[in-house]
Amino acid sequence: MKILICNDDGYLSQGIAVLAKIASQFAEVRVVAPESDQSGVSNSFTLNRPLSIKKANNGFSYVNGTPTDCIHVALHTMTDFKPDLVITGINHGANMGDDVLYSGTVAAATEAFLMGIPALAFSLCDRSGKYWATAEKVVNAVLQKICAQLPTEPILWNINIPPVAVEDIQGFHAARLGRRHHEHCIVPSENPRGEIMYWIGGVGNADTSKEGTDFADSHAGFVTITPITLDLTDYQQMGIVSSFLQKVHW
Repeated sequence: MKILICNDDGYLSQGIAVLAKIASQFAEVRVVAPESDQSGVSNSFTLNRPLSIKKANNGFSYVNGTPTDCIHVALHTMTDFKPDLVITGINHGANMGDDVLYSGTVAAATEAFLMGIPALAFSLCDRSGKYWATAEKVVNAVLQKICAQLPTEPILWNINIPPVAVEDIQGFHAARLGRRHHEHCIVPSENPRGEIMYWIGGVGNADTSKEGTDFADSHAGFVTITPITLDLTDYQQMGIVSSFLQKVHW
C-alpha cells in the first residue's frame, strides 16, 4: 500500500512529521508539502509562475506552491508512486464548520478525492503543542481501520481531534459541519511610514449549541469525522430559479 501525505502548514511542521511517522507503520509513504505556510489558501492553483519540487534533508519533498499544487505535482511527476490513499495534516488548529472552505489541508484532500483517490484530512483543534500524543493515538486508530480495508470508492473525510488528553477522548462521532457566529474581523494597523494596513483577524466564535455538529461534538471531547461532498447545488432553490426564468424574456 502507498500513502501520499500533504498539508498546508509546510513541510517543516510538526503535524506532518507526526502523520508521516504513523502512516509509515501501515504503508510506503511519501510526503509532498508546501515550502512555506499556506494556511487559508483553500483550493487555489498557482498559474502565474512555474513550480518546482525539491527534496529536503528530512526526506520530505516540498513545492513552492499551494497544497493543491502539491497534489498535482506529486501525482504527475512521481510516476513510480501511485497512492492508494492520500492523507493531509495534521493541521495545527481546527478545520470545522465554515472553515473547511478556506483550509488548504482540506483542499489537498479534496483534490485527491476529485482525482479518484480516497482522502482523509486530519486536524488537531489546538495550537499549544500539548496534545500531539492524543493526535498520534487518534490517527493510528483511524489508519488501522482504513488501511485494513480501503474504501472501494473515493471518500473525503474531514477529521478533527479535540484538545484533550488521550484518556479524556470520549469516542468518535460522525458529525455534520457546524457554523460560526460571523463578526467584524478586519484589524487596522499602521506601518512605519504611517500608512494604514489591514489584518484579517478573528473568524468568529463557533456555535457549539447545535447537537450533532463538529463544533459541539469536539467541544464535548469527541473525535469528529465529517464526510464531505462537493455538490454545492442548492436543490431547494431549483424551483425558485425555474419560476424566475419563466419571467425572463430574451
